[in-house]
Amino acid sequence: MQFVSTRDSANVVGFSRALLDCMPVDGGLYVPYKSEDLRKWILYADENTSFANLAGTLTSALINTEFSPIICEAIATDAFRFSPVVRQLDDTLFVLELFHGPTGTFKDFGVSYLASALETVLRMRGEKAILLDATTGELGACMAHALRGKQLVKAVLLAPKGTLRGIEPSDFVWNGGNIYPVEVDGTEDDCRNIIRKIFSRRELVEKYHLTVANTANIGRLLPQAFFYTFAFSRIKRFVSGDIFYALAAGNYGNLVSGLYGWRLALPVNGFILPATDNLRFDAENHAMLMDSFVPLQRRSHADPADPSNLERLEHIFKANALMLRSFVYPAVVQEKKIEDACRDLFVKYKVYADKDTSSAYAAALLRNDITDNDGGSTVIVARDNPCFDAQFIQRNLGESPSLDAGVAKAFEPTVTGRQAIGLDNIEYVISVLNSLNLLRIF
Repeated sequence: MQFVSTRDSANVVGFSRALLDCMPVDGGLYVPYKSEDLRKWILYADENTSFANLAGTLTSALINTEFSPIICEAIATDAFRFSPVVRQLDDTLFVLELFHGPTGTFKDFGVSYLASALETVLRMRGEKAILLDATTGELGACMAHALRGKQLVKAVLLAPKGTLRGIEPSDFVWNGGNIYPVEVDGTEDDCRNIIRKIFSRRELVEKYHLTVANTANIGRLLPQAFFYTFAFSRIKRFVSGDIFYALAAGNYGNLVSGLYGWRLALPVNGFILPATDNLRFDAENHAMLMDSFVPLQRRSHADPADPSNLERLEHIFKANALMLRSFVYPAVVQEKKIEDACRDLFVKYKVYADKDTSSAYAAALLRNDITDNDGGSTVIVARDNPCFDAQFIQRNLGESPSLDAGVAKAFEPTVTGRQAIGLDNIEYVISVLNSLNLLRIF
C-alpha cells in the first residue's frame, strides 16, 4: 500500500516514509492511495483468530511490497500483547471494548503499533527517530509503555507543569529510558504551540528525524481499522442482517479508520455518531461536513500537535460523494439523552459507560430508523476504561467502577525533578532534540 497527501495527488510515498516523515511539506495528511480488497483475509478470521495474528495478516496484505509476511507478523506480535474484547449484550447489540491495553485507553493499540513499526523500519534503514508530542493525560503513559525496550526511537514529551502521569523514572532518558519529559510553565496549548513552531522549520524535522505519535501519523491511525475487523470476526456467526458501529466523534480518527476498514472490504453498513459542529446533517437528514466549504488552499497546514481527521474524511468522501450519505449517520444527542443512556446500559446490561460510550449508545437509539431495518445489529465502541470518567458514572448511577491496578499506575503523577521551562522557550526543546541526536545509539 502507498499513501498520498490530501493536498497533493503527486505526493505518493510508501509506508516507511509515511511513518518517519508523517507531515507532508504541502501541509496535508497522508491517506491510503488506493483501496485494497482484503475480503479473503477478513472473512477467514473467526473467534479463534487472535488480534495480534489478525493485525499481522492485515499488515502483510497491505504493505507486502515493503515488508515480508514474517516482518509484518513480528510488528504485530511485538505490538499486541493485549486485545480488544467484544461482549454481546442482547440479540442485536454488542460492545467493542478498546480499553484492555496496559493503560486502559484505545490509544494503547495505535501507539504500540506505531512504536513497533517505527523500530522495525529504523532497524532496516540503520536510522533513528524522535517522537515530539504534547499531552496532559494518557498519551504519555501509552508512549512510555510502548517505547520500553525500543532501541531506535526516543520521545520528547511536552506537558503543562504538574500534569504528567503514568511515566516511571526508569522511562526517563537520563535514567536509560526512552522518554524525555519537558514540563512547560503554561497550558497544553502552549506546549502545542512549541511543537507547531518546531515542525514549521523543515530543517529541524529533517535533522532530528521528527515524527509524532498522535493520529496525524498514519501509522498511529491505520491499526485502528483492525478494531472493526476483529469485532466482525467475533460477531459474524451471531448476526444475519446489517452491521452498524456507534462511536463518539473524538477527533474523528476511529471514524476514519472504520471507513478505511470498509474500503478494505470489511462488511459494515454504517457508522453512527453524535453530531458535532463540523459533522452534522442537512435538511434531508444526510451527513454533511462543514469544513468542506473551505478550499484546502485557503487553510493552514495540518496540525502536528493537535490533529483533526476531518481532512481525511473529506478525502474519502471526495472519492465517493455518496458515501457520506450512505455510511455516516449523525444524531443530535442532548445531555439528558446521554445520561439516560448511561443508566440504561447499566440497568439492562450491567455495563458501566463513560460519557463517550453513553453518547454513542444514545446516538444509536436515536438512529434506530436505520438499525432496526432487516434485523440490523449495532456495535457500541467503548474507547476508554470507564474509570477515566468515574465522576460522570457516579453522578448518574450512584456508584462507579473500581480502578484496576494496571490503569491505576497510568494515573500516578510523574515527578521529573526538573524545572519547568517558559512557554516560549523553543530553544530549550531544540537543545533537548540535539542532545538526543548526538547519542551514538539510542
